[in-house]
Order: sequence, then structure tokens, then C-alpha cells
Amino acid sequence: MGSLGWEDVRAALRAHPAVRVKSQAVARAAVAVVLREGAGGLEMLFIRRAEHPQDPWSGHMAFPGGRAEPGDVSLAATAVRETLEETGIDLAREAEFLGPLDEVQAMARLRPVDLAIAPFVYRLHGPGQATLSDEVRSVHWLPLDLLLRPECRSTLEYAHLDAVLRFPCLRVQELEIWGLTYRMFVGLAERMGLPLQAEAPGA
Repeated sequence: MGSLGWEDVRAALRAHPAVRVKSQAVARAAVAVVLREGAGGLEMLFIRRAEHPQDPWSGHMAFPGGRAEPGDVSLAATAVRETLEETGIDLAREAEFLGPLDEVQAMARLRPVDLAIAPFVYRLHGPGQATLSDEVRSVHWLPLDLLLRPECRSTLEYAHLDAVLRFPCLRVQELEIWGLTYRMFVGLAERMGLPLQAEAPGA
């Protein structure tokens, strides 16, 4: 597989309009899928969430983002605000908006959550110096070509009640990308004609 470029991403996002979760009763949130030019091609920004007992996604790998607030003029604005708050990266000043991905219905601890999450893709100009909030343990820039390779596909075992459930994930060294973030990454890969394995129910 050759290296992916900006035009590949733009063309994929232009090809189909983003699908929204139909229910108007659900709360809304947004995340930023941030790409930059790295030494070996495009890189994607992930955060590792800080450990917190009240956070259903405590310690998970994620895209920066959060719930919409009344002052946000759009869900894209939510993604920009949350990225700045969590990582110190100002997408409004340092990035180009490339397009939206399909919304996903949130799941937490294997249960549906009354929350729809809208991913928005950005091209970051420059390296993106991060200043982490208390909500973020670490940031990771991972090569997009690497994430799309078959050797990164793996399975995560999740203990639930008396059973061990298995979910598809991406594994890069000690990092495990699964659940909501995996589903959103698969959405981008499918847009680009590079589908990964199908997601497991309830992930």
C-alpha cells in the first residue's frame, strides 16, 4: 500500500455526506480526528484519557472531544473547543477543516448511552505543541499507514460479569484502540476504501 496523502483524505470525505444519528432526543458530542504531516506520511492524533472513577472511558485511547455546550455554534465548534481545552492545540488557528465522518451512538461499559458523537477531520499545519489538561494522561501521534496495516489488528479481552468478551482493536506497542474510537477510525478507513475487520456487537 502506498502512502496516503491529503487528496486521498479530502476525496474520501467528499464522496459521501456524513450520516447523523436520527433521534433528536439524544445529547450531542463531537471529537476531532486530527492529522498532520509526519516524517513518514500522515499521522493521527490520539489521547489517552486520565484515570477517573466517574469516567466511563477512563484510561481509554480516544480522539480529543466532549459534549456540546450551549455556547458552541456547531458541533465542529465543540470539537475545536474541546481539543484546545484538552490538548492546548488550537485547531481554529492551526488547522484546516477537511470534513465530517458519520456520527456514532455512544456505548459505555457495554450499555447504550443517550449520546451521539460526531467526528470531524482536520489537517494540522505544523507539529502541534500539546499542553495537557487534567483529563488527559498522554498524547500520541500514530502513522496512518501503520494503523491500516493488518499486523496492527488485534483483539481485546474485556471481563464483564462472569464472561470474557472479545472486541476488535488496533494494537500499537502498549496502546490499544478499541470501542468508540475504533469504530470512528473504521469509519474513516471505510470512506477511504480501506475497510478493517467488522466491529463486534456492543463495542
